[in-house]
Amino acid sequence: MTLSEFYSIWNTPSPTLLVHTSGSTGKPKPLWVEKRRMMASARATNGFLSLNPGDTSLLCMPLDYIAGKMVVVRAIERGLDLISVTPSNHPLASAWCTDKHIDVAAMVPSQVWSSLRVEEEAARLQAIRHIIIGGGAIDSRLEERLRSFPNAVWSSYGMTETLSHIAMRRVSGPGASLWYTPMPCVSVSLASDGCLVIDAPNVHDGCLKTNDMAEINPDGQRFRIIGRKDNVICSGGIKLHIEDMEHKIASRIDTPFCITKRRDEKFGEVAVMLSVAHDIDTAVLSECLRRYEIPKEVIHVSSIPLTETGKTDRHAALLIAEQEARGKHSH
Repeated sequence: MTLSEFYSIWNTPSPTLLVHTSGSTGKPKPLWVEKRRMMASARATNGFLSLNPGDTSLLCMPLDYIAGKMVVVRAIERGLDLISVTPSNHPLASAWCTDKHIDVAAMVPSQVWSSLRVEEEAARLQAIRHIIIGGGAIDSRLEERLRSFPNAVWSSYGMTETLSHIAMRRVSGPGASLWYTPMPCVSVSLASDGCLVIDAPNVHDGCLKTNDMAEINPDGQRFRIIGRKDNVICSGGIKLHIEDMEHKIASRIDTPFCITKRRDEKFGEVAVMLSVAHDIDTAVLSECLRRYEIPKEVIHVSSIPLTETGKTDRHAALLIAEQEARGKHSH
């Protein structure tokens, strides 16, 4: 979808428009959302970041998904100067960035990571007043690099159903925290299975139970994410949290990888690692993981499967592990 196409749809009399979920754990699903709720979400974010009419916003994500659409809606709601570039892993590569001050830019982790690897782009990234990172967890090494940024870097939490983020946590500066702070009029609680429940009446009817296992801060408001309930490996009666394992490994391994699982006759399920590196030092894995967390197999892949929004494609990773196992059993 182009920017002009989005504006055309937005300006129709229809009170709703069609969006699609990101598809990180399965096939993207269509969802009709109300424009007034999108405006409410935009108003909350703009207020949270103290954005004013005339401030500059960078659009560098696809308009096919809610994250990109909400960048435009925030610009509409607050009268921001919207600058659009073709979505890529190097959104700050264009020469215009030298002359433009950017007040806010929403990016996925891969865009931030790629920009940091090019000196000119890294300097432009540091000059952005507010960087909102969403669409996936921030790697521990990336977060460490962002901590010293002079301006505000935010990790956002949300989903298509909540019309982008409903909470933010500061990644940079003295205010950096592991805890997400909900937007105004948003409250959270835990379901009996430990999953986060969101009550955000301005953007969603009724309470929304997520698949994200979380912990609520003693203050009763802030929260942190432990991992997705559906990203749990039940191996020999022990529950292994995929995101937790990835976080531990990321502190020791520089090359792209992900953790997935496959069925196993003895253990029910076992952990499998997909890695672009040909050789993974199992001793390193032993140092950063508990004995029962160490993947039973490491599969070399040319690239880690990603969704269009830059998240690890968990469904595709699972298929790779299962296909590899079937191939070995057939020989």
